[in-house]
Amino acid sequence: MASHHLIDAYLARLAARLPAHVVDELADGLIETCQRQLAHGLPPDTAARTAIAEFGTADRIAGEFVAQAPGRRTARLLLATGPAVGACWGISLIAAKVWTWSVPVTVGVGYAVALLSVIAVLLAAATSRHSYRRTRLGTAGALALAVLDASMLAAVVLLAPAVAWPMAAAIPASLGRIGYAIHSLPHVRTS
Repeated sequence: MASHHLIDAYLARLAARLPAHVVDELADGLIETCQRQLAHGLPPDTAARTAIAEFGTADRIAGEFVAQAPGRRTARLLLATGPAVGACWGISLIAAKVWTWSVPVTVGVGYAVALLSVIAVLLAAATSRHSYRRTRLGTAGALALAVLDASMLAAVVLLAPAVAWPMAAAIPASLGRIGYAIHSLPHVRTS
């Protein structure tokens, strides 16, 4: 028995919510479980139902994969560290008297809008409970946050008249976050 209509319907529900390679692995296990039930003498419909019952509902399986999605974990960590990094930069920019730098107001506003957009994207990924695809927004958010951190570092190097002492915390915090975001991208992308 290659498959069964009940198993096919179950896998179709999973395929609507999970990546294809995950569904393929689940299909292998589900079909093996069904074949084991057939070997115990159960009729095909009963064997398929029993195998599905052993696996759990499609909602439960998809929910567990969503909860453990790499993009969701990445987004949650970046959101958790965001306030501390933001506070470091806020204190640093005040100490460095950012208002005296030769930066057009539109650039500052654009940066703030971009940061709020990244936060919204990360929140969407971090709070996903039912959509594995939505957790992949963590990839875009991580990459965008790395770009924002890099542009803040470039602004300090190019525009700050002097390095303010609080930057001793802000700069490594941004570098660490950039490193984490870049390190997490392949893990998020391949899942």
